[in-house]
Amino acid sequence: MGFKATHRFARISARKVRPLADLVRGRYADEALEVLKYQPHRGARMLEKVLRSAIGNAQDPDQNNGRSYAPERLFVVDARVDGGPMFKRIRPRARGMAYGILRRTSHISVELASIDELVAD
Repeated sequence: MGFKATHRFARISARKVRPLADLVRGRYADEALEVLKYQPHRGARMLEKVLRSAIGNAQDPDQNNGRSYAPERLFVVDARVDGGPMFKRIRPRARGMAYGILRRTSHISVELASIDELVAD
């Protein structure tokens, strides 16, 4: 059973957040938070929030049949950043022309699993 959290329509390009997702994929959840904490990128704050939300979902006993999972027992199984819809804007250029601008968005999703469940499989 995995614990998921997503941030859809994040106002940042997926290309900027993907390297940060690669940093935390395959790590313990508490270690991943420490890694993101010291990254200077704006996308690291967004990914950190999603990771904290997934940890919160794992710690909520109402969602987990009365069980609560500690962050040091959780593992980042999947950290994915997919492209979202784009806002199309126009920039005026010389001689009455216009260039298109694509304001990109992304969908950030994180999935955690308990170490106990990974070992049992």
